[in-house]
This record gives sequence, C-alpha cells and structure tokens, in this order.
Amino acid sequence: MKTNTAVDAARLSLLLSALRLPAITAVWAQFAEQADKEGWPAARFLSAITEHELAERDRRRIERHLAEARLLPGKTLDTFEFEAVPMISKAQVMALTAGDVWLEKGANLLLFGPPGGGKSHLASAIGLALIENGWRVLFTRTTDLVQKLQVARRELGLEAAISRLDKFHLLILDDLAYVTKDQAETSVLFELISARYEQRSMLITANQPFGEWGKVFPDPAMTLAAVDRLVHHATILEMNVESYRRREAIEKKRGPGRPASHATPANIAPD
Repeated sequence: MKTNTAVDAARLSLLLSALRLPAITAVWAQFAEQADKEGWPAARFLSAITEHELAERDRRRIERHLAEARLLPGKTLDTFEFEAVPMISKAQVMALTAGDVWLEKGANLLLFGPPGGGKSHLASAIGLALIENGWRVLFTRTTDLVQKLQVARRELGLEAAISRLDKFHLLILDDLAYVTKDQAETSVLFELISARYEQRSMLITANQPFGEWGKVFPDPAMTLAAVDRLVHHATILEMNVESYRRREAIEKKRGPGRPASHATPANIAPD
C-alpha cells in the first residue's frame, strides 16, 4: 500500500511539473496532509493549492519586472518626504500608482523642478508602486536611452528598438534637460515621443519648464511638437522646492547645536 502511495505521489509530481505548476509541485503534499487531518472537502484543497500557485506566479512576475525596470535602489513612496514638497498631493500620487486611469490611455506624467528637489526619487517610487500593481516599467536616464537609440539608428534598427519599448506600460525618462542640443540626439528623442504618443505612457523629469526646452530641441518647430504631444494627455507636477541635498549639506556643515546663522548656502558647493 505504501509503495502504491509513493508511486502515485511521484507520478503526481511529474504530472504537475508537466503542467508547469512548480508552486503546487512543491507544496501539494504538505497541503494534502493538512487536508487529511482537518477533513477538507476536495474543493477547498484544490482552491488552496491553486491560490498558492497564483500567488507565487505574481511574486515571480514582480521579481522579473523589478529586475528589468532598473529603478533607483531604496526610493519608495514610504521614504519620500511629502511634507518637504507641500505642492505635491500625496493622495494624488497614490491614485496615480493604480495606473488604470492613465496608463491604459497612454497618458503622461511630467515632473518639473530644480535639481535635488526629489523628482527622480518620486519618479522611481511611482514606478515601483506601479510594478507592484501589475504594470511594466523601465527607468532610464534620458541621455543613456538616447545614446542607445542613436546606435540603433546607425545600425538601421531605430524603429525596432523603439517598438521593443512598447512592452513597458511606462517609460521613465529621468533628467530630460541633460540631453545635448544636438540634432542627432534630439531627433531620436522626438521619434520616441512621437511613437509613444497616445499609445504608451511616459514619465519625464526635467529641471527646465517648457519655455526653456529650446535648449534641448534645436528646432523650434520640433520643440513645439514635442511639448504638444507630451502635454496633450498629461498630469503635470511642479516641485519648486529647495534642493534636499543642499539642505542636508547645510545641516552637516552646521553640526549639532550650531546656530543657523553660521551655516549659509554660500558655504555649500553648487549641485
């Protein structure tokens, strides 16, 4: 009898593996033992093991999507200091992390503000929350992606390279203003913006308001067209606050118990 039971268990494990149910394969015996002891109906046993399989699939999917997203380490909404950026509504940000209202429509999110104000932190934290809610995200410095797209263009593969980015529901372009005012760079950036327009969403952080984007796009017509596509369906968050890096540097200069008048921004190196 024991031999038959062992054979049945081994065969069941093989069948579960063939069906590509690794989580159930790993735990079914444990669940079956508990079900026998507690007298579970068959439906409850099946429900328990399938729920476990689905939970494990979700966990593995999130792990894969986090690995490909290249988010900034340690940047979460829990560690973002909303009180230091009073013009940003935490409730609005939390609503954005659901994603279904805007990502399904290919809408955009634009974060403006001076260096050190927390734009990259907030962008990465929003990306993390979206991944946890089932969306696919890629975080990249704008200059890094532009350089990769330039290589793709030289190899006659720009369209294919941009198409591969379609798998990401949200493309986060950090530090747009650092793209050099070069026709080759800005043209591939414009093609990317145009390709994703009303199809896939973008989150862009920038130090400069739209009025200064002529420093990025050399052609005024291209500047206008890029801005038009980005803002057509967009939420714009302005983070006009003092650099937190500057504040931290001032506090370190000041030291414990040191009067504020002894530590002024003049003593701090520029960003």
